[in-house]
Amino acid sequence: MLPLSEQTKELSMIETDNDEQFYRDTESVAFPKLNDRQLALLAPLGESRILRRGSLLYSAGQRDLGLTVVIRGELEAFETRDGSELILATPGPRDFVGDVSMLTGNSTLVSVRGKADETEVLVIGASEFRRALSELPGLGEIIVSALMMRRKRLQRDREFAGFRIVALPGSPDGHQIDDFLDKNHILHRLIDFESDEGRELSNRLNINRRDLPVLIQSNGFPLRRPSIREVAQVAGLLRPLAQNGETEILCDLAIVGAGPAGLAAAVYAASEGLKTVVLESYAPGGQAGSSSLIENFFGFPTGISGGDLTNRAQLQAYRFGAKFTTPSQALSLKFRDGDHGAELHIEGCNATLRAKCVLISTGAEYNRIEAEGRESFEGRGVYYAATAMESKLCRNATVIVAGGGNSAGQAAMFLSETAQKVLLVIRGDNLNKSMSSYLSRRVETTDNIEILRNTEIRKMTGAKHLETVELENAQTGEHRVVQSCAVFSMIGAKPCTKWLPPEIERDEKDFIKTGPAIVDAPAWKDSKRKPTPLETSRPGIFAAGDVRSGSVKRCGAAVGEGGMAIEGIHQALGTYS
Repeated sequence: MLPLSEQTKELSMIETDNDEQFYRDTESVAFPKLNDRQLALLAPLGESRILRRGSLLYSAGQRDLGLTVVIRGELEAFETRDGSELILATPGPRDFVGDVSMLTGNSTLVSVRGKADETEVLVIGASEFRRALSELPGLGEIIVSALMMRRKRLQRDREFAGFRIVALPGSPDGHQIDDFLDKNHILHRLIDFESDEGRELSNRLNINRRDLPVLIQSNGFPLRRPSIREVAQVAGLLRPLAQNGETEILCDLAIVGAGPAGLAAAVYAASEGLKTVVLESYAPGGQAGSSSLIENFFGFPTGISGGDLTNRAQLQAYRFGAKFTTPSQALSLKFRDGDHGAELHIEGCNATLRAKCVLISTGAEYNRIEAEGRESFEGRGVYYAATAMESKLCRNATVIVAGGGNSAGQAAMFLSETAQKVLLVIRGDNLNKSMSSYLSRRVETTDNIEILRNTEIRKMTGAKHLETVELENAQTGEHRVVQSCAVFSMIGAKPCTKWLPPEIERDEKDFIKTGPAIVDAPAWKDSKRKPTPLETSRPGIFAAGDVRSGSVKRCGAAVGEGGMAIEGIHQALGTYS
């Protein structure tokens, strides 16, 4: 076996070769040339503009940008970092400029300027651009594919920085910002404050330990000890729903929660012309978004990560005109006597969101492990998702996954690729009761996964980070202490329904009742119609996905319910529109 240094060198060479092949293979998709017909379709949507050499088209940090097409001359896309510039692309005639931030309206990560003495461009505004994507499907497919591929290329570019987080190793605050940006698909890097790069940045930007964590924005400005809302604002995720002092925001459909059900509903609603607003409290995808690999989702024979699946769904909804804002927590749901629809009060928003219909798709969250010391290690050894970010923390270590469902099985399989050993802790004695058979067989036959049946976690200890975990076999009473740096909790789930008013009826476990279960609710007694299958005890208010009583806790089922809810919403809107 090669020494570790030689293994690392060999792996780096392989990755470099793979990157070069990737760039060659994706060149035509990422940078297509528009033909005469395509240019003619876009020309009426924009305005001509002349740029001189060095004149900025836009700067990093700007948001809500549309599409820019080069008519003649040449542009230069670049990233400014620590006083130097990284040239990313030089678009010429028939090229268009941008990446997925043009779809989402998020802050752009690069700047663009004129390179030729004189460059003529066609500038298409954000609203006109999104309309073109839905009304010109042939052209829209080419543009969206290119924008997505460019983002993938930036992700693989080792020189590209994007947002940078400077934090102490194992810092919970630094991990939270890292986790938030990662789950919202914002390009960034986490830099150790005590590393050479961290010290150089800190000296140049006058960053002290008391300032940590620090977010260095794409324009180079540091944001010291930012809240998640501040991070979301500079990234362009937190959208201002109200404008010009508005006190009310009106929409056809408000979707609360951007898990698989909410995202599916957003795609169908927006594509069918409904004015749609999506409120997400942390990041799109819900529990599915944190799954490392979903192998039983229809249409993906080799599987797809939950993050990729839900990110594609969100981009699809953006393409049809749905509006997202993150993090936006719905604090209350109110109704007006004699009036249809509802009012939503949103955290940090001075205006009231009034919606003709509301879809509640807030899902469910994993229960906390009842173990001594667990609170001390939240974000420092106790996690509720197993993604590539968490797997880096577990390389060549022993990790523990608690839970017997598909999410726990997927996490165990994913972590087994990098961890030395994975202990799968389940309270029962039969893995097949709650896990798909294909997955349970795979878990049981993986060499470095050990299944501990009838076992619970009793205690967690460590200094700054999790170091040891005490386990107990409930049948034998045997205790076992394991050296472990990470516990992944995926045990049970409780619905996110505490914010709802009593008018929305729930079952004994607090999941929302729908359809036949609420036909006798007071609000339906004098109604001229019957509730649709996903409608709640209040007409015009719907529930879909894991938050709904009786739902099948599978990603595909949630997607189906999200689409099915839109049919009921159309019926409701037709009844009292």
